[in-house]
Amino acid sequence: AETKEEPKDAAPEEAKPEEAKPEEKPAEETPAKEPEETEDKEQPREDTIQPAPAPTPQPTQTTGMGTVETGEIHETDPHATTPRTTANLEATATVKIVLMPSGQVVTLACTLGQTLQQLKDHFSQELKMPGNLILMMFDGKSVDENTTLADLGVGPNGTIQLEMQSADPVNTPIKTYRPRQEYHMPDVITVRVQTDENQSKDVVVEIERATRKKPYLGGYRHKKTGVLYHHATAQTVKKQPPPSQIPKNCRDTQTVQQKHRVQQTTNDTSTQMTGINVFVSNMEDKLIVPGKYTTADEHHSMILRKVIIIQKYHRRWLAKRYVEKLKEDKIQRLEWERQEELKKKKEKEERIKKEFERRMNPKTKEDFDLLYHALEKWRQEELERINGTSDGAERKAALCMLLDQETQLISAIGRHKLEADTENKDKRIQAFLNKAAAPKKWKGHDGKTTEMDTPYTIRAKELRDIYNSINMKYLTQDERLDVLLTLKHTVKEHDCKLTQEIIELIDREADLLMRGVREGNLDGLRKRISTLFLQYIKTPTFNPEAAKLLKVPQDPSALRKNIYFCPSCNQYLPSTEFALSSNSRTVGKCHKCTKIDNDARTRQDYSTYTYMLKMLRRSEERHGDGSRIAFLLQEQDLRYLVEKIWSRQSILSAWEDIFDLVLSRWDKHQEWSPWNCILLTKDEAAAHDRLVDLEEGYGQVFIQKVQQKHVLARNYFSRLPGMAEHLRVMANDRYTQPNGPAINGQQVPVQSKA
Repeated sequence: AETKEEPKDAAPEEAKPEEAKPEEKPAEETPAKEPEETEDKEQPREDTIQPAPAPTPQPTQTTGMGTVETGEIHETDPHATTPRTTANLEATATVKIVLMPSGQVVTLACTLGQTLQQLKDHFSQELKMPGNLILMMFDGKSVDENTTLADLGVGPNGTIQLEMQSADPVNTPIKTYRPRQEYHMPDVITVRVQTDENQSKDVVVEIERATRKKPYLGGYRHKKTGVLYHHATAQTVKKQPPPSQIPKNCRDTQTVQQKHRVQQTTNDTSTQMTGINVFVSNMEDKLIVPGKYTTADEHHSMILRKVIIIQKYHRRWLAKRYVEKLKEDKIQRLEWERQEELKKKKEKEERIKKEFERRMNPKTKEDFDLLYHALEKWRQEELERINGTSDGAERKAALCMLLDQETQLISAIGRHKLEADTENKDKRIQAFLNKAAAPKKWKGHDGKTTEMDTPYTIRAKELRDIYNSINMKYLTQDERLDVLLTLKHTVKEHDCKLTQEIIELIDREADLLMRGVREGNLDGLRKRISTLFLQYIKTPTFNPEAAKLLKVPQDPSALRKNIYFCPSCNQYLPSTEFALSSNSRTVGKCHKCTKIDNDARTRQDYSTYTYMLKMLRRSEERHGDGSRIAFLLQEQDLRYLVEKIWSRQSILSAWEDIFDLVLSRWDKHQEWSPWNCILLTKDEAAAHDRLVDLEEGYGQVFIQKVQQKHVLARNYFSRLPGMAEHLRVMANDRYTQPNGPAINGQQVPVQSKA
């Protein structure tokens, strides 16, 4: 059998077997020397896949010995089908997988014992999609995952075609298969063998993986095509002799060599003694007296005593080191507790200092709510004192004096409010101008922020600079005239009543400046110019970027959407101007009327609950599980939950400082809700979050107490707009068990096993 290598650019049907006929080789072939490279590195075909280790299927690819055809492979016996019980499951068959709906065909070489589950696992890794979403079809019918190729009726060296589609084609479709670019030798190739003069047949040949480098034992090279033909010995691995069944033993490993050696070494010594004509001094001689003889048992007992002493001192050292470690831990623990106490004390002092600063210099709405709340608290205390200490005419006089003091305090608060409104007005104007002049920003795929200026933002930036210039003080006469000239050229672009009035005022101020009028007399005129120019900036016709920042939309049709009537101020306002309450059936009063009513009668301060609600929402964002109920509640709802349900104190320690209390999840695996929360201090909440099982951490009585508060909260907050729908969805999800993947919100039935 001869295998022929085809050129890379040639089609399979262009390969002609006549070029490799034996009678043409002597004329056109000459013995060739060993080439430097005997394999052509060609890229794999797009409809084949890389081979995977057994038992995963092996695809067919182009090799150095020839191009493997991915079309139909002719079987030697098309009617040969072997049952699974008698078929050789190690035999190879060609499997064609049709990827639906793209129609891409992937050819693999698999054994007859290959199951469809193994094919699913292979394509799950190659296509990067879950294996449970892959459906294998045979003749338009679903097939069991444990079915083998032999069960489908394919025989050795046969061909079978399967279809593969996704169980969720909308959300997880079958991707286009892209084979790997690196080259791998296939396990199966097709060889065309000439049987008779004009007949030939295709034979499937399995290639064995050689662990040694193939030797070059000579061959031939085609002059025209450059195809190398090797001798048969280069294609065949040398047959190894079968192992012998006769047990063999080596005599050297069965014999022990013994040697006798003396361990005691000899030591020859000599002594000098007194003799005839010899005198030896004995001044330095020593008298040696033999000591007590020690037996072997005494020697071993002495070693045992020494070992016990060593162990005793070692254990003492270990215990001493353990005690020192405990002391260090205790010192660190005490230091940490001291630091925590100092930190809490410092935070409390800073909070009190900040609250005092807010009372002395109120600037925001929350600051004035705090003042009115303190005023109402003081009035209630004075009223109780008057009712308890006096009666009759004396009580009436005290009440009149209390009313006068309350009036004076309200007047002082009003003066502070006027000053804050003036300062906040300038800040609001600057914020409006900066937002209109801000460039467009977006974040790219690399995480970097990109900014872009549009003609509208550039126009808004120019108007902002001109507005800041005309409001600058301590300018010279020439600088002021330059600013007025720039403003005049800017507004002259549009001819309307507003621009004509601005130009008239600019000419009047320029004339007065040339006459030498003092700047103090020009404050009113300059204020009119600044006000009219601000009105010019807020007009979308002159500044298009201002359209998206105005509360009143320019499109009249937009005014009809989400507009409600306020019965207190008799105005039609958008829905954002009304507060959301959990126990109301109508829209109610707007924010402005609610604030006026609060300042006049109830004088409640919600700043504490605003801070608590902000911390609650931050903690829910860190969970990242899509919790939404915490973002539906308002300050009034949180106040009812803390004061009415949880009695404004920790349920564990009865701590009443509202600034140290937090609303944590009761079951941390469920999203936060009024019926899945618990009011604790910050330290208690941190310990509660570390609990694994609530029943082990708390007693049955305590759990029943918490559950009772959850029932009260559920009965009250289920009336919150949007909360009832959320509860209904949660109930449906709890009792509905899906049977399979969903497409567009509908369940897809799982394919029954064949």
